[in-house]
This record gives sequence, structure tokens and C-alpha cells, in this order.
Amino acid sequence: MLEQAPRWPVPTRSQLWWQRAELGLFTHFGMNTFTDREWGDGHEEPRQFNPRNFDARQWARAAKAGGFKYVILTAKHHDGFCLWPSRHTEHSVKNSPWRGGRGDAVREFVDAMRAEGLRPGLYLSPWDRHERTYGDSPRYNDYYIAQLSELLTQYGPICELFLDGANGEGPNGKKQVYDWDLVHRTVRRLQPNALMFSDAGPDIRWIGNERGTAGDPNWCTVNPALVPYAGFDAPEVGEWLQHGNADGTVWRPGEADVSIRPGWFHHEGENAKVRGTQNLMELYFASVGRNANLLLNVPPTRDGLFHAADVSALVEFGTRLDQTFAHDFAAGARVRKSVEGIELSLPERAPIGMVVLREQIERGQSVSRYRVEAHVYGAWSVVSRGTTIGHKKIDRFAPVTSERWRVIIEESLRPPRFGEIGLFRGAD
Repeated sequence: MLEQAPRWPVPTRSQLWWQRAELGLFTHFGMNTFTDREWGDGHEEPRQFNPRNFDARQWARAAKAGGFKYVILTAKHHDGFCLWPSRHTEHSVKNSPWRGGRGDAVREFVDAMRAEGLRPGLYLSPWDRHERTYGDSPRYNDYYIAQLSELLTQYGPICELFLDGANGEGPNGKKQVYDWDLVHRTVRRLQPNALMFSDAGPDIRWIGNERGTAGDPNWCTVNPALVPYAGFDAPEVGEWLQHGNADGTVWRPGEADVSIRPGWFHHEGENAKVRGTQNLMELYFASVGRNANLLLNVPPTRDGLFHAADVSALVEFGTRLDQTFAHDFAAGARVRKSVEGIELSLPERAPIGMVVLREQIERGQSVSRYRVEAHVYGAWSVVSRGTTIGHKKIDRFAPVTSERWRVIIEESLRPPRFGEIGLFRGAD
């Protein structure tokens, strides 16, 4: 007899893949790379764009070495310059000297990612400081949909469309009312398996900051009425996005974005300010370890390559991750489940300093409070306490040597469904 579908929110197949991927790479590249700015004004000349040694395959290899599973490229940032030869504007690579005006960075990007077994995603800024129709809402919405349609029909499947809500026009600037419903319908029609990110979703939500840190607790479910559209502003928005809602009616897991450098685009003066391995590990624990995906930005240089310092950081991060989770002491353990939780008896006593918990999120998220205990000196002792689990929760603590461990569920919305439980020596 087939099990009935849950009566509460659960992830789609695409969302489930995305959450299991855990690590995504962001790459901010475009006109700002050549003007040494973060936000261009749209008056740049296409001839300024000329990455002479452009090699997206190098990006892909570095991302793969770091353990990342998907990569998102800024196909168009706020300055409106397009990294593909769009038919709808002259402000694009087709009027640059790169590749003799015949280049297409989006094409080279998606091909390179797929060649290395990574899934490509794209960022298309709604704010456009170059396009004359911006501010004439109906006309600009048509323009945006036309460009979106190019990206969704010419480059094969993408895993994520990143919709940035940034707009620095100010109180006296142009007023553009985005047709988000049309954007969402267009994506669903042209690429039904692609996930849409914005602060409001509809598939992935922003985590509420650009520090790469998720909230604790952190629910995958949200109340869509609290953040009804991208760019919605209210005093509590950051808090809502950080934590989600236990009683949320839709599944919108969080993505925690942060840059490996102080800026989002490459600046030569920041080459000595690349995050180190330990810093990247702390970001991992504060995002993936709190039931969110980590989206780490790594910006290419004017040559069109990741800088050696960034590549080294990615490689070392990937190596450290592999080392940290290389040996799971829970592998081969005897497992006993009860109403209140789950107990593991290890093949041998071992010093444990980290526990990795998972729920079977394909059936939803349930746990709201738990504790982890080790059996030492003939009694159970609490080594950590937590709130939500979701796809993954990582607790670190002073190492404890024991062969018996258990997780006690103190509060849950419904009977929990445990996934894997991992026990590790701990991170340095």
C-alpha cells in the first residue's frame, strides 16, 4: 500500500536536490570587473570589457575542488551590461573587443560547468541602470521578460535563477514596479525545474544577511504573507528570513550568500584579503550546519580567471571538508529507535566532538528542540542542545569518549523522521 503524501509542506524534487547539494559558488563578473566598482551606473562603454584569458573551465575546476555542486554567474548586473549577445540591447559583449565581438560568456560558462559535472545557475538583475525603459513599468517588464526568455531558452537547463532585489535609485529616482507574477510564470513555463531565489522566494529565500550566517532555529517553511514580494521592506523582515516559520505553509529553504573577499567583484587591492580555510569552515558551520545552503562568491579577475589566492582558498577548503568528515564513527553502529529519539551503540569507544543530524526532509521538517547525550561513567550526560534540524544540523562540543550516544527529541511538530546521524572527531 502506497504511503499517503504529507499534509504539510515538503520540498519539490528540485528543492530536494538543491538542499542536498549544500554548497553553491557565486561568481560576480562583468563591467564592474573592469571599472573597479561594485555598482556601475550604466554609462560604461562595451569596449571596456575584454577578459583576454577568459577560461570558465578554470572556474569550474576550482569550484569542484572546493566541494561546490552548482555555480551562479551574474549574466547581467545593475549596470545593465549583458554577458551574452542579447538581441534586445547594444549594451552587451557583442559590442566589446572580447572574442572579436563574437563572444558569449554565458555560453562558455554553462558549457564549462556541465563539463565538470556542476550545475549552472544565472543571476539577472531586475534593476537596470542602462536601459532607457527602466521606470516605465510595463515597457521595462516586457524588456526584462524578453531577456529572461533568451537566457532560459538558449543555454539549456539551469538549476537556479537568482533575482537580486537591490535598487539604489533613492527617493527621487526612477520608480519601477516589477511584474513578479509574470517573471515567475515565465520561469515555470520555460524551465519548470529551475528554482527561483529572492528574499521572497518563491522557491529559495534569502537568509536575511550577506554574512553567510543562517538563524537558529531555521525552518525550511515560511509564511508567504510576511514577505509577499521581492524587495518588501519591514522592520522584522530580516528576522523572518533568518529563521523561517514553524507554521509556514510553503517550503522555501534559505540560501546564505557571502563573498570570499570584502567586495563582490574582483578588486586588485583585495588580493591579500581572501578568507582563510578556518574562516570558510566557520561559514560552513554557520550556514550548512544550520539547515541552509552556503553560496560563496568568488569573483574572476580582468583576465577572466579566478585569482591564485582564491583558487588556493577553495582547494584548501575542499580538502579540510574532506578531512573533517572522512571518518564517521557512527558507521556500523547498532541503532535503536524509540518514541523519544534514537540511540547508537558504536563498535568501539571513540572521542567524539561533533554530531551531524538530519531529518528526512522529503517528508517535511518536524523537530523544534532536541538534546544529544553520551553515556559516560555509567550515566547519560548532555553534550549539546539544539532547536531545528531540517536537512542538516551540526553541533560541536568538547570531545567526549563514549561508545553509546543518543538523540532525544524534546519538542516536535509531528513524529520526527530521522535521516543519517553522524559522529565525528570534530573540527580543528
